[in-house]
Amino acid sequence: MTGNLPTINIEQLYRKPSLLKDARNRVDRLKQCYNELFGSSSQVRIFTAPGRTEIGGNHTDHQQGCVLAAAVSLDALAVAAPNGKNVIEVHSDGYPEFVVSLDSFAPHIEELGTSAAMVRGVADYFNSNSWSVGGFNCVISSQVPSGSGLSSSAAFEVLIGTIFNGLFNGGRIAPLEIAKAGQYAENKHFGKPSGLMDQTASAVGGVSSIDFEVPDSPKVERISFDFNDYGYALCVIDTGVYHHDLVDAYASIPSEMHKVASFFGKSKLREVSQTEFFNTLPSMVGVIPDRALLRAMHFFEDSQRAIDQTKALKDGNIARFLSLINESGRSSWMLLQNIYPDDAGAEQPASLALAYCNHILGGDGACRIHGGGFAGTIQAFVPLDFLDSFKRNIEKVTGEGSCMILSIRDIGAAKISHR
Repeated sequence: MTGNLPTINIEQLYRKPSLLKDARNRVDRLKQCYNELFGSSSQVRIFTAPGRTEIGGNHTDHQQGCVLAAAVSLDALAVAAPNGKNVIEVHSDGYPEFVVSLDSFAPHIEELGTSAAMVRGVADYFNSNSWSVGGFNCVISSQVPSGSGLSSSAAFEVLIGTIFNGLFNGGRIAPLEIAKAGQYAENKHFGKPSGLMDQTASAVGGVSSIDFEVPDSPKVERISFDFNDYGYALCVIDTGVYHHDLVDAYASIPSEMHKVASFFGKSKLREVSQTEFFNTLPSMVGVIPDRALLRAMHFFEDSQRAIDQTKALKDGNIARFLSLINESGRSSWMLLQNIYPDDAGAEQPASLALAYCNHILGGDGACRIHGGGFAGTIQAFVPLDFLDSFKRNIEKVTGEGSCMILSIRDIGAAKISHR
């Protein structure tokens, strides 16, 4: 995708009165904080990058499949200006301040797993791809809660990339290139083998249909769609319990899907036709673990569902879309099996939340596991006239404040015009 960095009036970006009031307060506070820390500067600019929600294609991106994702109304904001030095100084609410020297772009082992690694990684990517980098000071405030499944890390990476774009490159860097910089930083510097979906959704904005057949150059189609116009609200619900050692659980999904692909002499399931897979299924039983076969079934069906969901949104067919969401949720539960880890035992918060969600909705709306799964968050599409009751009832199980009512943000990463 091409195009310059959009400069958006703050009233256009935060259209709801409550969001606009909050945004103005955040910007004013960040400006004041910047002035106190660094002094006033005529070069100060305001930047934003939203969180994201995965809507369709659960664990399909790492097999070069299709996904449907969207930017949401929660975002990270930064006030930043060049400092004429070769360092980046970052002050962020709730986190220790840090300084990154641009004398070296190589990964620093002591920065592994830190925000500094993300900043250095984004700078490294741009420098390696002939984009301009430079030192700047910034103060950041993020509404995207860590561990919420809304990808606070991608929002931060895209925000840093957008600052580089706006301050040093005249806004010429395309959204997908900024997304790639974020993924590179997370993979090579931060130490997390993430895909490109999260950063793409944040950078592009709106609802994004993404085809990862060519992983480094995915096809991205941006769709403008507001669920509120069709009588539904998007909710993400924190199940209240997090498993801290899920590396093996997450890793088992691409590993088992790879076993199936390898049976056909391929590296990814995208390279295997669905027809060939099902025709060959009987001969794989007893050779390939059963769960791997089930997970492969999920991949083929959920990747196609993401395509079908895109068509349903384009057609304005909300009933078809919700039906597909429910199908995806059942597939994740039954085939992908990423609702709880193998050793969960009696503790199954996501299962309970999903089951109770279905009970409350009573056949209207839809719900599914959100993102990686095994714990964390679930997603629900709730009729607007039932929203208050739904929130009140689901929070009886998941806890007060656990249900976040979101809206799709039509604009991705941007520079904000604000007096």
